[in-house]
Amino acid sequence: MSVQVVVQAPGAHRLEPHTPRTPGPGEALVAVHAVGICGSDRELYRGNRAAPYVRYPVVPGHEWSGTVREVGAGVPERLAGRKVVGEGFRNCQVCARCHAGETTLCEAGYEETGFTRPGAMAPTLTLPARLLHPLPDDADLTAAALLEPAACVAAAALSADARPGERVAVVGTGTLGMLAVRFLAAVSPAELLVVGLDREREALAKEFGANGFAVSGPDLPGGYDVVIEAAGSAEAAVTAAALLRRGGRLVLTGIPAPGAAGLDPADLVLRRLEVRTVFGAPPAAWAHAVRLFGAGLLDPLPLVSHRLPLTEFARAVEARGPGKVLLLP
Repeated sequence: MSVQVVVQAPGAHRLEPHTPRTPGPGEALVAVHAVGICGSDRELYRGNRAAPYVRYPVVPGHEWSGTVREVGAGVPERLAGRKVVGEGFRNCQVCARCHAGETTLCEAGYEETGFTRPGAMAPTLTLPARLLHPLPDDADLTAAALLEPAACVAAAALSADARPGERVAVVGTGTLGMLAVRFLAAVSPAELLVVGLDREREALAKEFGANGFAVSGPDLPGGYDVVIEAAGSAEAAVTAAALLRRGGRLVLTGIPAPGAAGLDPADLVLRRLEVRTVFGAPPAAWAHAVRLFGAGLLDPLPLVSHRLPLTEFARAVEARGPGKVLLLP
């Protein structure tokens, strides 16, 4: 019997029989291959995700890959049988922000697969076909399940606008940090430094394209043109800002705990730092990540540390370590 995960309320979940939902007009039914666990899934399960960004009960799962099994009316038949990944934000497509391509800022309000709409921790997922990004026929679907975090990092990389020959750095050595290293390495920087809390992932950072590694502390170098913060703490944001030259560009991708003390406004002004932020990934970032993946310039597979059956959801959300946990329906 095929089952899906349902988080009923914080700390409570169940496995229940899954019935595929026939796609309606404009929709596609996808057979899920793999689905990732990220920090926001753990927040959903533990109950510390902000109330506007979750609706219980819900089938979680917003990082996924799969194959289109069936399409609804108005969707090109050629999409059936294609390997795909899909955007999570259910934007309205008609507001001013959507028309500007800023779909994660949709004025209709927040709706996202796996948080307020049924997600991919199930054998199948039915969603608007316009959210799908087709992959090459020979794509590794296990690796492709990490294209959602890669798209978020692609948004950061595009916002950072790093140029060949610049000095760039990444603060954080988790999944987002390693993916940020890969995106920055693709623009041929003069130097690419990674800063972590310890040296556990130094070798992996260099495999992904870094040519320098440092442990966070008071003696870090400075003068960097671009820094991407990918650790999700106020302390990491302060560290990232300190690495920059005057006029440098800082992109924050992590979400620290509410109310955290962090960046000094006087420092930002006096050094004329540009601070940009990322929340989710708009279509352009998804397209950028999928292009790099399809061209063989982005392989997230070394970041996977656990592959578990969907029935081991409880074990998956409690798994420790910096690696990515994948569930296989």
